[in-house]
Amino acid sequence: MRIAFMGTPEFAVPSLKALVEAGHEICGVFTQPDKPKNRGMKLQMPPVKEYALSVGLPVFQPARVRDGEALEILKGLEPELIAVAAYGKILPLEILELPRLGCINVHSSLLPKYRGAAPINWAILNGEDETGVTIMVMAEGMDTGDILSQRATPIPMEENAAQLFERLAQMGAELLVETVAQIGAGAVTPVPQDESGSSHAPMLSRELSPMNWEKTARQLHDQVRGLYPWPAATAVVDGVRCKILRTVPAGEAGKAAPGTVLQADKKGLRVACGDGALEILELQPDGKKAMAASAFLMGHPIRTGTVLTG
Repeated sequence: MRIAFMGTPEFAVPSLKALVEAGHEICGVFTQPDKPKNRGMKLQMPPVKEYALSVGLPVFQPARVRDGEALEILKGLEPELIAVAAYGKILPLEILELPRLGCINVHSSLLPKYRGAAPINWAILNGEDETGVTIMVMAEGMDTGDILSQRATPIPMEENAAQLFERLAQMGAELLVETVAQIGAGAVTPVPQDESGSSHAPMLSRELSPMNWEKTARQLHDQVRGLYPWPAATAVVDGVRCKILRTVPAGEAGKAAPGTVLQADKKGLRVACGDGALEILELQPDGKKAMAASAFLMGHPIRTGTVLTG
């Protein structure tokens, strides 16, 4: 099938790679413009562009998709289908209606739940036990199009957003290839989304980072893994602001007030929560590298009974 692909970050690379390896003709790859990064502000290519160039695919990087430039390029490419995965731009109706077989999108949730920019993170933040990927027909609304296929997967309690991101990227790629084959065979039936079950997954911000020890140990554990690696959950540990990178719920806290340090030795750092206790396994003090909590305590001893803040 002759396909134009649109995607930008690492999440989209497996989908593009899977289409290439399945033998489809990728007539063009659209990705966002190169952006300056790090202290040197050197322009860096998006991951999708890096992969596309490595296999000799033509790459297009329009700054906007609503000024007609992208539409004219696509008209010249004449794709039968447009496949999108985390492109980062909302396509106008003129592009959505251009290909004969339509535009489809790889979304990392079980729609209609978690429409929006950060579905992987919010599934973990909200303590979901299950998530998945959806291949959907693209419409003008935000992730509102008809569902073509879905695949679910459990979320283990120890899995963070970065790990789930990698798993869903691969799952989405596999499901995309299967769905494209079904589209080509005329063997797929679009199913409208049930609006009554919809929810939103907005962009993340640092406002979500501070840990409130009044919450339950499970809620704080979900915050830590849901915000990893960015913006990361944060706490002030005896005067030192730290990113909290890895935790595990650790039993009961007795009558200790939320935020009270229950244990701080070579065996670990355990803190009382609104319900239960949380063990901090790994953290990163401001301006320093990530380290085990036990290593942090060697250079910064903390007395039990100390009360932490967010």
